[in-house]
Amino acid sequence: MSSSATRPAGNEPPKPADPTEAGPEADAEAEPRSGREAEPGAAAGSRLRRWAGRLKRPALAVASGLLLYLSFPPRPLWWLAPFALALLGFCLYGRRARAGFGLGLLHGLAFLLPLLVWTGEGVGPVPWLALVTLESVLIGFTALGISLVSRLPGWPLWGAAVWIAGEALRARAPFGGFSWGKLAFGQPDGIFLPLAALGGTPLLSFAVALCGFGLYEVVRVGASTRRATAALLAATAVAAPLAGALAARPLVSVAAEDGTVTAAVIQGNVPQTGLDFNSQRRQVLDNHANRTLQLAEDVKLGKVAKPDFVVWPENSSDIDPFAEPDAYTVIDNAVRTIGVPVAIGSVLVPETGPLRNTMILWDPVKGPTDTYDKRKIQPFGERIPMRSFVRLFSSDVDRVRRDFGPGKEPGVFDMAGSGVGMVTCYEAAFDDAVRSTVQAGAQVLAVPSNNATFGRTEMTYQQLAMDRVRAVEHSRTVLVPVTSGVSAVIRPDGTVVSKTEMFTADALVETIPLRSSQTPATRFGPLAEYFLLAVAAFGLGWTLVRRIGRAGRAGRAS
Repeated sequence: MSSSATRPAGNEPPKPADPTEAGPEADAEAEPRSGREAEPGAAAGSRLRRWAGRLKRPALAVASGLLLYLSFPPRPLWWLAPFALALLGFCLYGRRARAGFGLGLLHGLAFLLPLLVWTGEGVGPVPWLALVTLESVLIGFTALGISLVSRLPGWPLWGAAVWIAGEALRARAPFGGFSWGKLAFGQPDGIFLPLAALGGTPLLSFAVALCGFGLYEVVRVGASTRRATAALLAATAVAAPLAGALAARPLVSVAAEDGTVTAAVIQGNVPQTGLDFNSQRRQVLDNHANRTLQLAEDVKLGKVAKPDFVVWPENSSDIDPFAEPDAYTVIDNAVRTIGVPVAIGSVLVPETGPLRNTMILWDPVKGPTDTYDKRKIQPFGERIPMRSFVRLFSSDVDRVRRDFGPGKEPGVFDMAGSGVGMVTCYEAAFDDAVRSTVQAGAQVLAVPSNNATFGRTEMTYQQLAMDRVRAVEHSRTVLVPVTSGVSAVIRPDGTVVSKTEMFTADALVETIPLRSSQTPATRFGPLAEYFLLAVAAFGLGWTLVRRIGRAGRAGRAS
């Protein structure tokens, strides 16, 4: 929506200029007017200044996106995020709707193009550019909303809530949503992290956005001694998230509420990277079986403690053990040798219907006893929406010859008396998938993943950051077994206890706490997000009422 559609028509009397109603052209300096023609040099300088004024905000919007990208892992620069949002706040403050959309689009492109470059690994730039463009358009609409509410008193509050509305939309649509790039997922080392335990990732993202917009507002009004109330509100926008994070710290604990267990994660490695990593599926399975046999030998020699259970990665056996006897034998031998329950990541191939990305609970005596089917299926990776249309742009869609289908229920395995919740790879990006697993009784979370497709890109570190945020959000140890790395063990306070190198066969064995209490984020679920969505709706509604009132007054005056 463009604000030009709501400007009153007619011959209303002139009024003093309001900087909050100015459009992008307000930044350009007017050409000097005089009774005689301006000198050519002066005219050229004036045009240059005018263009510089017009390009200032677009350039800063791009800079804000790049700054936000730099705040994300693997760089421990979380503190750049509020400054990136402050810069974006400067760009959007008082802008018209159309300008807000354009500036937000530029911000989104500058942020997501480098952040998501891994999505083009092995398949070329088309999927990467398509995804980034779509997500950036949604960020553009978010910025449009922020520019509208920026005219309200206390606008950092309304602007931060609108940002959360934008993240909520991107997490749900289209094609089931794509949560990568949430502000919360860039904060595993940040001071705001305890807020995840209070209100989940929406509250954590809100704190970063509120602090960022507040920083800009402090600079904007701080120099004016006649705007004490506005300055106080601006300072509060910065201080409130910091105070909230400090108050939430007692929610973060690594205490063992239900005793401790010794867990092992296996990283078997893959013979090659890229989309064709599973062309040697038997080798991938053998790698994980052999690394488990080596772990059993290390236990026998006293090099490491015997684990109570073991978790393999997603796709550690892309051969269906229920259909292929030799795969069944290899897995069963490894599990019997280690002598404890093992969660196996496999692909099940039913005679009809979609494939299943499944975790199998394998007992050393009983064999396979339970399964969990991945519920969040990655669009354009594990399933291809609009296949015939997408094929026009990339033939790589036909690499996925048969779509995967989603499971329906959360998976919590009873492994040696411990409730181990399965959250398979892509699912860690979705609030409801992780929360429902903890609510189903998980005392420990496992995020078995397969990142071999994406080589040595930043993707694996971005996903590890998500897992660290989830650990604090639900106060659970998170085990992260990955086919090619980085595998890790994460404590309930988000600290990485141990991790592997990429593309190296390895095993991690750690004693971890079992916890069954629920954080407010787990207990109350999406209520924090719903509340922030209501705040955003109120701010946008207030803006609409003000515009209607202003148009009515102008109409009466004319």
